[in-house]
Amino acid sequence: MLKRHFPLVLVLAIVMLAVLLPFLLPWSYDQIDWNAVRAPAFGESHFFGTDEIGRDRLARLAAGTRVTLMVAIAAALVSLIVGIAWGATAGWIGGRVDEAMMRIVDGLYALPFMFIVILLMVVFGRSILLVFVGIGLVEWLTMARVVRGQVMGLKQRPFILAAEAAGTPSIAIILRHILPNIAGVALAYLMLTVPQVVMVESFLSFLGLGVQEPLTSLGILVKEGADDMDMTPLGLALPGGLLVMLLVCLTFEGERLRDRFS
Repeated sequence: MLKRHFPLVLVLAIVMLAVLLPFLLPWSYDQIDWNAVRAPAFGESHFFGTDEIGRDRLARLAAGTRVTLMVAIAAALVSLIVGIAWGATAGWIGGRVDEAMMRIVDGLYALPFMFIVILLMVVFGRSILLVFVGIGLVEWLTMARVVRGQVMGLKQRPFILAAEAAGTPSIAIILRHILPNIAGVALAYLMLTVPQVVMVESFLSFLGLGVQEPLTSLGILVKEGADDMDMTPLGLALPGGLLVMLLVCLTFEGERLRDRFS
């Protein structure tokens, strides 16, 4: 049992450490120790050492993990809400409305994904809120297709036909009968959306278009570590290794849920 859920347990452990470490460490993620610039790892006051201006690496790693996961979860929820609303509407109404709505999805699929997000960042600024919304509004396309397919299959089931024959309004049928029956599939694809958003956010932050100082994220830490890897390889190995671990574990858990509810 533990072996099968090990990726989820590992993710939960990372989340707990990222949340609890700020209360245990004597240094905050943006606090500078002028007496310990580029301090080596496993020192007395800085377990993983400090960066080029004296900020504690462990504190920054915890803060970066929190911000990256916060962006990922918020953006995934945005994609979940938009994807379910769009897909359920198209699948339930059907006909020309469904055709038009799915052609819009196909057209958005054809656009360069990263270009849309970067364009939003450039036009509307680089606030943390826009990172949530911008990434979420691009990631909803797959969710919409999945939900549409599920709704089109469910609306021919006897209990849905019986509800229609009884005069139940369409919105009530969707809320009471359709959505509860597609919740498992939606949850599985939500779990698969989270690692995609983590990767996108990290890439944007690596380019300097995502989270901005004084906040930090795993993408920013990877960028800083890459710039300074000749002096301190640990600065790249820590956030890079943690980022890969999160992506692998979240993807594995999402695929397990998808296989279960498919």
